[in-house]
Amino acid sequence: MEKSIKKYFPVFLMPAALSFFIVFIIPFVLGIYLSFTEFTTVENASFIGIQNYITAFTRDKNFLNALWFTVKFTFVSVITVNFFAFSLALLLTKGIKGTKVFRTVFFMPNLIGGIVLGYIWNLLINAVLGTFGLDITYDAKYGFWGLVFLMNWQLIGYMMVIYIAGIQNVPSELIEAAQIDGASRFSVLRNVIIPMVMPSVTICLFLTLTNSFKLFDQNLALTGGAPAKQTSMLALDIYNTFYGRIGYQGVGQAKAVVFFLIVALIAFIQLKITGRKEEEA
Repeated sequence: MEKSIKKYFPVFLMPAALSFFIVFIIPFVLGIYLSFTEFTTVENASFIGIQNYITAFTRDKNFLNALWFTVKFTFVSVITVNFFAFSLALLLTKGIKGTKVFRTVFFMPNLIGGIVLGYIWNLLINAVLGTFGLDITYDAKYGFWGLVFLMNWQLIGYMMVIYIAGIQNVPSELIEAAQIDGASRFSVLRNVIIPMVMPSVTICLFLTLTNSFKLFDQNLALTGGAPAKQTSMLALDIYNTFYGRIGYQGVGQAKAVVFFLIVALIAFIQLKITGRKEEEA
């Protein structure tokens, strides 16, 4: 039976592998090539070496500003989203009445599209700031914290569900044994619950890191990069470079390649670190 299944394994694998090659590998390789060219269309490209990368890092201050802004935003968002999501998960696994209703309510923002969320929070934040004669584009700090609030509101419920699944899989016998030994609630949390939910931590950290770094729709709708592109994140800056500046398509493609490498490197490092913690746990 196993031999017959293995015989047909390539048949089942081929459609997925072929689709992955056509949809991802070919465009990715072509994108890397175009980052070393000056082009208007794929067929009209002239090789110029690393000039696009030099331009992106030395002549385009907006790119470095967007990179720094994205790093700060990601750092704050990853910490806040996971802290509040884990706290809510702990609270909603204590047998509180109406737990299912709370889970549904907290999860619902994740179902709303990024553009819609951006415009909703733009109206809410400007309504508050308007009482002081300001709006979200008055200062970059308003846009920064507006994006952080939006990201938390959207992702906390989603991450909370993952943490709840992890917490519910912790054997109750371990918790009871720790309590019998005189461990405090904090000790139980630190030495029993957190090590046992490390797989959930790995997933949530990966999702919040990648989602924060790749944020585009919400950034476009909430601030549009204003004021003076000080709140542009990397994805929005690449979009504006590629589609908004004539003759800068190659530079935009070079930025996209750098963007991919940064996200891939961060995700790889995070997975290695949390994977090691899982093994220790």
